[in-house]
Amino acid sequence: MTITIPSLDKLPQAAEALLEHFSDERVFAFFADMGAGKTTFIKELCNVLNVQDTVVSPTFAIVNEYHTKDETPVYHFDLYRLKNASEAFDIGFNEYVSSGSYCFIEWSEVIDGHIATPYVQIEISVDENTLARRLTAKIIR
Repeated sequence: MTITIPSLDKLPQAAEALLEHFSDERVFAFFADMGAGKTTFIKELCNVLNVQDTVVSPTFAIVNEYHTKDETPVYHFDLYRLKNASEAFDIGFNEYVSSGSYCFIEWSEVIDGHIATPYVQIEISVDENTLARRLTAKIIR
């Protein structure tokens, strides 16, 4: 699946389309350069899921837990500060991704190849001229 997001006002439709297309999946791993819009897109995914908490990058906390209107947990990871996959496993990463709850993972490069469950791999690229974002998503089993 490929989605082009020409401007920020198209984020809600892109988030809805992604979640609808991958309606059976719960783990989404983001691969993109700094400033490509990973956190911004995850905020919009959380809006679509009716998350009630303020969504912020968990850069220092590593993982944030949010709750939807019906108290369902949503987990948001930022693995940027981790040196390797074993550091993620030390905080219980496999338990989170196996929980059945939505998990959105920024800086997935740290654990690439080590996720113990099927997930949606999302690559975000930015058109330097128009600043449009292109999301390419596929299931990794």
